[in-house]
Amino acid sequence: MFAVLKTGGKTYRVAKGDVIRVEKLEGNVGDQVTLKDVLMISGEGEIQVGTPTLSNAVITGEIVREAKAKKVLTYKMKRRKNYRRMKGHRQTYTYLKVKEIAFS
Repeated sequence: MFAVLKTGGKTYRVAKGDVIRVEKLEGNVGDQVTLKDVLMISGEGEIQVGTPTLSNAVITGEIVREAKAKKVLTYKMKRRKNYRRMKGHRQTYTYLKVKEIAFS
């Protein structure tokens, strides 16, 4: 059984026991998280597709850890004008372990 869910503006295909890296979610390590934006569920030969989401489907997961990605540097420069700007950004992520896919 697997499901397709949407969080952080991205879609993920998950099954029970998967660990996925998603955009930062509120909560601490060990907290339970429920995700309600489920787009599709497939299992035992049947497929349920939402328009756009399934209203009675919930994915329950546990926050495993939180981390930051490598720094992404941006650099702007205008030649011969003594104009230089450098900025950095580190995106925060949450690692989520899927505990249950429920559809009633």
